[in-house]
Amino acid sequence: MRVKIFRKDPSVILPAYHTSGSVAFDLAANEDMVIPPREIRLIPTGLVICTPENHMLLVAARSSTPMKKGLMLANGIGIVDQDFCGPDDEIKIQVYNFTDKPVEVKKGDRLAQGLFLHLERVEWEEITSLPEKSRGGFGSTG
Repeated sequence: MRVKIFRKDPSVILPAYHTSGSVAFDLAANEDMVIPPREIRLIPTGLVICTPENHMLLVAARSSTPMKKGLMLANGIGIVDQDFCGPDDEIKIQVYNFTDKPVEVKKGDRLAQGLFLHLERVEWEEITSLPEKSRGGFGSTG
């Protein structure tokens, strides 16, 4: 699959899969920033990514970001829609500094990862009754 990408800053390195088994590509900061303690900031990547039709771009934290930086994605994950690809639709990484100290982010720091997922839109079919048996619990099979 070929994906259109625009660099708002020509110095930005294009995202890449770092191993042959990688399912996601890294997204990096495009500027130096300081994230104050217990605050949320948007970190620009310098990229506009045109999500292909029938796909979504999922932005997730890299597993090392909380341990190395003390940052996590503020909203857990980010979802980039297919129509978010205009000139001002830069991918930004929303981070939360969960530490009690300012966290420095440098241009080029890989903070998140992106992955394209195929999707289907649904049509709702409203029903008037449910099966007699409930599974019970909360997200549990047992």
